[in-house]
Amino acid sequence: MHGPQSAAWLLVALCAATGAYCLLRRRGGDQDERRTAGAEALMGFGMALMAVPAAVLTPPRWAWLGYATVFGAAALRALWAARRTDHHLHHLIGTSAMAYMSLAMAARPAAHAHHTGGTGSPALTATLLVYFTGYVLWAGLRLVPATTTAGAPGTVTLAWGRRPELARACRLSMAIGMLAMLFTM
Repeated sequence: MHGPQSAAWLLVALCAATGAYCLLRRRGGDQDERRTAGAEALMGFGMALMAVPAAVLTPPRWAWLGYATVFGAAALRALWAARRTDHHLHHLIGTSAMAYMSLAMAARPAAHAHHTGGTGSPALTATLLVYFTGYVLWAGLRLVPATTTAGAPGTVTLAWGRRPELARACRLSMAIGMLAMLFTM
């Protein structure tokens, strides 16, 4: 990722924390929920790795190609899963964006090391920026509660790994991280 190191480290921390929470979510739920949480953990940790400042770690070209392969495979898996539910379309776009950024960095690894930007296709980058901006706004609005029921009699407290609002917050934070990474391309 290009840009100030402090912003990059904040992005690393945000994405790593999101990935860790997604691993926690894998402990409960049905098989599809665990699979979704695993895909989101992969995204979180992958984004954290890609956001490490180039001054600390400059991956060689083969590492970028490895990232592209992993995220390309994850995109194919999300495409297959999208037959069952529309939610996997977002995973398809996210993993495809990660594969795209990895391929762009493999094509110009010096751009990562020297913070020169200008990698990738401007049209595709702009399209992804529009999508993730829309997703951030939509997901942010979904976090705003319509009514407050905290502490109401008869409410069931869910374990941390099973709270739907935290899963939504993780998806929102990953989309914000994706925006930050795309802006630096």
